[in-house]
Amino acid sequence: MIFRTHIPRSPLDQFVAMFVYFDDVNFPHGFDRFLPNGDTEILIDFHDTPQFIYDNTSLKEIQACNRIWASGLRTEPITIPAGNKSEMMVISFKKGMAAPFFPFPMSEIADSVVDADLVWSIDFSFLREQVLATKDISERFRIVEDFLICEFQSQMAINPCVAYAIGEMTERPDAVNIARLNGEIGYSQKHFTEMFRRQVGVTPKSYLKIMRFQKAVRTIDIATDIDWGHISLECGFYDQSHFINDFKHFAGFTPEQYAKIQTNYQNYVPVG
Repeated sequence: MIFRTHIPRSPLDQFVAMFVYFDDVNFPHGFDRFLPNGDTEILIDFHDTPQFIYDNTSLKEIQACNRIWASGLRTEPITIPAGNKSEMMVISFKKGMAAPFFPFPMSEIADSVVDADLVWSIDFSFLREQVLATKDISERFRIVEDFLICEFQSQMAINPCVAYAIGEMTERPDAVNIARLNGEIGYSQKHFTEMFRRQVGVTPKSYLKIMRFQKAVRTIDIATDIDWGHISLECGFYDQSHFINDFKHFAGFTPEQYAKIQTNYQNYVPVG
């Protein structure tokens, strides 16, 4: 199994969290349920056979993904291959920072997976050809990094008010109040909500719910003695009932069911 990561150089590192490359992974299961985590990604598949998205319940194929595709911020779980026999590179954007790289508002790709040729014409297909021309992983990282800087550097800017809100909700979702945050920023609620939705993909309220869910996932993953009432309050939920309902919506499992599942990586839950 090969698994490597790369942090890009400035100015790309302000927008891209990392590149991830993997090959020859081997898990005992065939499918993962990927939980909403606030991320947007571009995926480069080094094989020509399609990857599929599956129905969360029946595990039937519902969408084919070919060569390069973009995956927007999600508000619901999605079932994907576990990665066995795959060779891929993932461009993982920092939360809320993908907008400069897309030719449309991020709300148009939320809860969607779209082939790259429908988003960027032929540019990313050419990138894939360049990357396939070498087997050196470090060189592959360099090619992708250079491509992104060359193509998008002039567009690498984000609204500082939205960036501030993202940071607050990501770092301390349990303490953030949307009305108070909107007051700090100074825009009308309607105007700020629209700015946020265009840059991030969802409304501030929806994003905050995802971040609270993510804090709950992290808390459950490391807990040795779980007190569900304490977790719900610690993660910013109004009460335990809201916590259970939101968790089930985002994960497809109740918190108790999730706590019993052994996962290989956070937010990837084996389902078959």
